[in-house]
Amino acid sequence: MSGFLTIALIALVFIIIYQIAKASEYAAVLRGKEKVERQTNRTIAWLFLFSFILGMWGIYECHLYLMDKMLPVSASDHGVRYDSMYRITTIITGIVFFITQALLFFFAFRYQSTEKRTAFYFPHSNKLELLWTTVPAIAMAALVAIGLRAWFSMTSAAPANSQVVEIVGKQFNWIIRYPGADNTLGKRDFRKINDANNVLGLDWNDKANMDDVIAENGEMHLIVNRPVKLIIGSRDVIHDVGLPHFRMKMDAVPGIITTIWFTPTITTAEMKQKTGNPNFVYEISCDQMCGVGHYAMRGTVIVETEAEHKAWLAKQKSYYATMNTSTPEIPADSTPQKADTTKAITMN
Repeated sequence: MSGFLTIALIALVFIIIYQIAKASEYAAVLRGKEKVERQTNRTIAWLFLFSFILGMWGIYECHLYLMDKMLPVSASDHGVRYDSMYRITTIITGIVFFITQALLFFFAFRYQSTEKRTAFYFPHSNKLELLWTTVPAIAMAALVAIGLRAWFSMTSAAPANSQVVEIVGKQFNWIIRYPGADNTLGKRDFRKINDANNVLGLDWNDKANMDDVIAENGEMHLIVNRPVKLIIGSRDVIHDVGLPHFRMKMDAVPGIITTIWFTPTITTAEMKQKTGNPNFVYEISCDQMCGVGHYAMRGTVIVETEAEHKAWLAKQKSYYATMNTSTPEIPADSTPQKADTTKAITMN
């Protein structure tokens, strides 16, 4: 019944609009078509001007309303450069937007059709074409260059003293691995993955795996003012490691290793003071639609001092010690492998 009433209401609205249009047409015939058109043009011109002023006021009010809901100051060195790039882009495009829209609405108001003015046909101008093609192209090239500079910095080789953390996406949570005392992440093989006791498929024939720590609760511990290299992967579908407070993100692709690096500059405790929010947390989000549980694929980042991080890591048991009930075959050579971190991983 409600569906029938909705259809009937829509039909009634269309009938009313049609009747109003017909009435306006008859009124134009009675009062003189040209006079009605002039009045209509004048009304539309004023409405254009009013809508421009209303729109600019709306943008200003939205800006004020959303200011305190925006992300706090960037918590990484890369993020500072990103914010600067974003600010420059917003200022340039904002100025261009305001000028072009102001001229559009002004010309519609100033040069409205009247009985004393006819339309001027202006088909082409090489000078104008060159101007409004070249200037935007140069401006866009400059903005792209700034963006590429930030991108190459983020994806370049990490400093030698970087903390190394592996983060792997899995529907619908993050698995985070830290190297142990040998500071080397062991090899892993997707064929050895077992959710019961080997979520990353660690190869127990690699001694470097014996002291690796895995945090399956999606909690990443980073050291303030020390570069961190994230080694990113996925167990199933494409995910995306989103770190909005650090202004960083990178796809997690099955079978492919991706990396990014940055330097956290504000501890979690300091950010709680800056924001005045005692419950503040740095968030890890999945920025790629990855399935029905995508909305819940979240983790947290804890930025702490080096002493705090060492104390936390000392309390953690290796994944091998916590998840394996039987002793696998271990190679006779107990010397930890000193392989390159990135090459030491066989992605699933």
